[in-house]
Amino acid sequence: MQKRRLTVTADVQPLSAGQRAVEAGEFGSLSEWANAAMAEKASRDRRLRLLRQALASYEAEYGEITEEEMGEQARADREAAITVRGPRRAVA
Repeated sequence: MQKRRLTVTADVQPLSAGQRAVEAGEFGSLSEWANAAMAEKASRDRRLRLLRQALASYEAEYGEITEEEMGEQARADREAAITVRGPRRAVA
């Protein structure tokens, strides 16, 4: 893949996360980590764009999905879910 030098200003928190990943041996360099992060962001943005398009197409054909319908589906999903571990405890 063709590479091009890029100079950016980054927030300290994500930059530190990248440096820790390199120090832990998860990536060979900060550039490699940044490339992976940018590729993941681009992929996520593409999937969200496709999801928005699919939703708009569905709603154009069948009408807007209501809050009530989403609530009903969320309840049905919870009822159909298989518990893999014990029940969640409320966080105080």
